[in-house]
Amino acid sequence: MGAGLLTASLESRAVIVIEGEDWRSFLQGLVTQDVDTLRPGEIRFAALLTPQGRLQFDLFVVGSAHGCLIDCAASRREALIERLGLYRLRAKVQIAPSATEVRVSWGSDFAPDGWLADPRAKALGFRSYGAAAPLEARPVLESRYDRHRLGLGVPGSADWEGETTYPIEANFDLLGGIDFHKGCFVGQETTSRMKRRGNIKSRMAPIIFAGAPPARGSELLAGALRAGEALSGFDGEAMALLRLDRLEAGPRSLPDGRAWAPRLPSWLGEFPSVKS
Repeated sequence: MGAGLLTASLESRAVIVIEGEDWRSFLQGLVTQDVDTLRPGEIRFAALLTPQGRLQFDLFVVGSAHGCLIDCAASRREALIERLGLYRLRAKVQIAPSATEVRVSWGSDFAPDGWLADPRAKALGFRSYGAAAPLEARPVLESRYDRHRLGLGVPGSADWEGETTYPIEANFDLLGGIDFHKGCFVGQETTSRMKRRGNIKSRMAPIIFAGAPPARGSELLAGALRAGEALSGFDGEAMALLRLDRLEAGPRSLPDGRAWAPRLPSWLGEFPSVKS
């Protein structure tokens, strides 16, 4: 392991265990990712959408010996268990919370046994669930990882509160969170139509500015037009939901008059060219 390897415990994440003979068919018809081919020790990024196709829960699905683990936002775990219970009907599955800890490590291209490569982007590093080989890594706070993730341009759970965001707006299609060939899932019709038409006006991407982050929901202006909405962030940088067709409409300003600029990650290949 390199000297720059860092590790953090993600207290904002929690785990659900799903087991039983019908667990694959049960999840396959619900989430945006294929689980029919999920093997033990494999991890996939996914979401559970509303019937209208908006983000309800972001998930990592991890194959286990008898089913899978669901890595979800800790603040929404009980709501997710309740939602899955409503869909269960006669399926032979057991759904239960787990005390399993979620940890991340980053700063190296290699990880010991039990650590799984984050399926969204290589630079996000690795995730572990419970028993995993120890790391010779420097422990840091979860906020350090959040800054690292934001620096890579990858949004997180705090950026899609309130079931108002479409998964493609949150870049799930570019981060491996949607399998468009797997068949039906909740909210598939709207999601597939957005992808097929290709006319996606809004995407999440970081913005940069001087000083403290604007309040969540703050209007981002480009000239006289609303060009986006501020989401989660830190001093100097925040995630935002941007109107791609308005970024060049004029001088960009925050509600208090400070200037802002988009910082588009190179992996967002579907974004138009934007001058910063």
